[in-house]
Amino acid sequence: MVDEKAVILLVEDDRVDVMTVQRALKQSNISNPLHVARTATDALAMLRGQGPSRMAAPPALILLDLNLPRMSGIEFLQELRQDPALAEMSVIVLTSSNEPSDRAAAFRYEVEDYIVKPHAFDEFASAIRTVITDALQTS
Repeated sequence: MVDEKAVILLVEDDRVDVMTVQRALKQSNISNPLHVARTATDALAMLRGQGPSRMAAPPALILLDLNLPRMSGIEFLQELRQDPALAEMSVIVLTSSNEPSDRAAAFRYEVEDYIVKPHAFDEFASAIRTVITDALQTS
């Protein structure tokens, strides 16, 4: 059973991809609160309780795009893992990059999973449903 109160943070700069994730969650009947950060620096500020978009509770899961403006997803992971208050957060990479070097870099920072965004929506929705259900499983 999925913990429906568990907050998800989506770090994604592409508006269409944000809407696609929202649509996939809705189709999968996943009603968890979803917060969106358009940049990695915004996400770090939210996680650290800074700025107007700060989060009241830490997210149970972070969905992270790698191709972000100013600070890449890999740089975000490095910063996240170096911060003792944030280091243990669960992260799933959700990206268009199928580069082996990106995959290896992400796993060096102990991500839970690495999902290459499929082009077909049904495939994408299925991937989202699977990773979120697995990540937010309650005992």
